[in-house]
Amino acid sequence: MTRKIDIFDTTLRDGEQSPGASMNTEEKLVIAQELIRMGVDVIEAGFPISSPGDFRSVQEIGRLAGDSCVVCGLTRAVDKDINCAAEALKTAKRPRIHTGLGVSPSHLREKLRITEDECVERAAHCVRYAKKYVNDVEFYAEDAGRSDQSFLIRVIQAAIDAGATVVNIPDTTGYSLPEDFGARIRSLQENVRGIENVTIAVHTHNDLGMATALALEGVKNGATQIECTINGLGERAGNTALEEVVMALKMHGDELDGHTDIVTGELTRASHLVSRITGMNVQANKAIVGSNAFAHSSGIHQDGVLKARDTYEIIDPADVGAGSSQIILSARSGHAALRHRLGELGYTFADKEFDDIYERFLEVADQKKEVYDEDLESIVQERQRDIKAIYTLNA
Repeated sequence: MTRKIDIFDTTLRDGEQSPGASMNTEEKLVIAQELIRMGVDVIEAGFPISSPGDFRSVQEIGRLAGDSCVVCGLTRAVDKDINCAAEALKTAKRPRIHTGLGVSPSHLREKLRITEDECVERAAHCVRYAKKYVNDVEFYAEDAGRSDQSFLIRVIQAAIDAGATVVNIPDTTGYSLPEDFGARIRSLQENVRGIENVTIAVHTHNDLGMATALALEGVKNGATQIECTINGLGERAGNTALEEVVMALKMHGDELDGHTDIVTGELTRASHLVSRITGMNVQANKAIVGSNAFAHSSGIHQDGVLKARDTYEIIDPADVGAGSSQIILSARSGHAALRHRLGELGYTFADKEFDDIYERFLEVADQKKEVYDEDLESIVQERQRDIKAIYTLNA
């Protein structure tokens, strides 16, 4: 049996930080309901001290979730933040406080203006302080992807010694290469005492287009929690896309030694829901949930898919709630695709007649991006009129 990989969804917190994606509490509750239906393990419901709206969202989602999943509130390594999160999480049956601070040289020097020793002490203090309120405390080492590894080991050791149940290793800026990031996780496994007794989480960003690869490399090297968002929504270039890591684990569970409990048939519905509520469109060629993810317009590909779907598709669209494969008729479509679609419309033709229709189809297709059923009906009717005209007798 492979390891259980927890899915920590941060659409409602980190995802909302995408410019233009702000949501009110009612909208967040709708998305939270879908996340619960999908079977996520943790919902990061918000950053309670940041606004009254976020505070209320964490309260209401905690009430909604019941025993179904962990509900998490984010804080800085600041006592008043932790106090606020603890208050908001009182409604949750399975509360978690997610606290931490930056650990990279630039964060220490420019943002926090503290020494390494002060950072280690703050890390330990924030975990100990949060443990006064809840048993489940996750510590994040912000910008770990650009940190000095020996210092990162010190910080994570301090967090675990203070009682952290989860240690989150973020590549906050999406800077790392996958192998290097995996090596960081492996190094922590080998050098931090007691790390085998806590959950290692990875939180990766997509600035270089490698968020999913980074997260999976983390899993290969010992992480058992992936922090992600629906559609990869998030600051700048976005976060790890939930649908991508879930399906990668489903396809490569043995190689990655991991599986999730996500109901994958909900992925497309969740994608559409988040897109509609946030107003953030999903690019057509987005993996798993894009409108073109299971669409074929090349004649060679269409012929292959019509003969056997897995010639050009590694995922059954029904497995992610996307219905069936789409054959898009265009100027690149071949005989097989056109004959198939005409058959679905109830038409069969002898070879010579079909060849004539195909020639007319190409003429139409050259003028349009896509040929629709109405176009095919017109072509067929036009052909039938031509045949009748041949046999018209003049009195």
